Amino acid sequence: MKITVLGPAHPYRGGLAAIMETMARVFGRRGHEVVVRTFTLQYPSLLFPGESQTVPTPAPQDLRIERCVHTVNPFNWWRVGRRIRRERPDFILMKYWTPFMAPCFGTIARIARRNGHTRLLCQIDNVEPHEHHLFDRPLNRYFLRAVDGFVYMSEQVHRELRAYTDAPALFSPHPLFDHFGERVERGRACLRLGLEPSVRYALFFGLVRDYKGLDLLLDAWGRLRREGRTAERKLIVAGEFYADKAPYLRQIAELGLQDEVLLYDRFIPDDEVKYYFSAADFVVQPYKSATQSGVTQVAYQFCTPMIVTRVGGLPEIVPDDRAGFVCEPEAGEVARAIDRIWDDETLDRLRAGCAEERKRFSWEQMCSRVAELYERVKSEN
Repeated sequence: MKITVLGPAHPYRGGLAAIMETMARVFGRRGHEVVVRTFTLQYPSLLFPGESQTVPTPAPQDLRIERCVHTVNPFNWWRVGRRIRRERPDFILMKYWTPFMAPCFGTIARIARRNGHTRLLCQIDNVEPHEHHLFDRPLNRYFLRAVDGFVYMSEQVHRELRAYTDAPALFSPHPLFDHFGERVERGRACLRLGLEPSVRYALFFGLVRDYKGLDLLLDAWGRLRREGRTAERKLIVAGEFYADKAPYLRQIAELGLQDEVLLYDRFIPDDEVKYYFSAADFVVQPYKSATQSGVTQVAYQFCTPMIVTRVGGLPEIVPDDRAGFVCEPEAGEVARAIDRIWDDETLDRLRAGCAEERKRFSWEQMCSRVAELYERVKSEN
């Protein structure tokens, strides 16, 4: 088959790019002709809260990646759509995670599929965004109704999707992020990060946005500190702040946590991720809302137990008392889960559970579901 993958890819950074590149590799290994089309501009600088959208590393040599999509130039959408229409791929695989992409992706999709041959498939992260805006619903309608079929990763996304379209949709859980490498010895990880090996560490990882509940985690840690339960224990917060950093710094100061919260306020490059997950005893994801999370799949890669809140699809991915603990999104409940998990016997049992659970999450399975979806929409059309 001829396949066009359209979405984030090198030189754009982060998990979304890693997902599209990995899926392109899997389809390539299966003998398909694959081209990845990514952005010349992904977000205007005024709309991007981070320091940089791209990485300086060389492009992967095993993929054909073309930078040709400009998300805010309608003339570009028309040109890209016409080009794909002429090329007649069997299907276009798009990634959708924010309504901002809807005008660009929806227009390209509508133009490309006019050849009567190409099908539009979407591997969808979110339907409703975590931070809501006035035009989210009309933008979602414009894109989602141009798509022939979807692969979703949580039941919450599936329910939200059904409010817009009855196109075929298949479930496949988020695969492991295996491109980060393998777990390293804890002492080596601590040395690499400048940490004291005699101290025990919990980890909050990833971009800091308000819905991810770092404030709940800080309140929980403050409770544990007042109860004398944080001696020789520290919290690592590793990731770039996409939310206003000042309220979190004030909260840390008010709770007296300056010596117990270690801030690595920057985007963590791929080759450093393994050190954080190898140094930490467990990961805390105190999210206030969620669909699914790529952080869980990073934790599974390194068999690092997790504490997650009972929101969205997180309990579907992290079974309670097997790969970690599930709690309510409240500071007191997060504190109790932290106190409960920090036991060597418990951690060993949960690491073994992670090793078993991670077998469920594979890129081969995800791509097989995409191929199954294509056959289904082709036959129905």
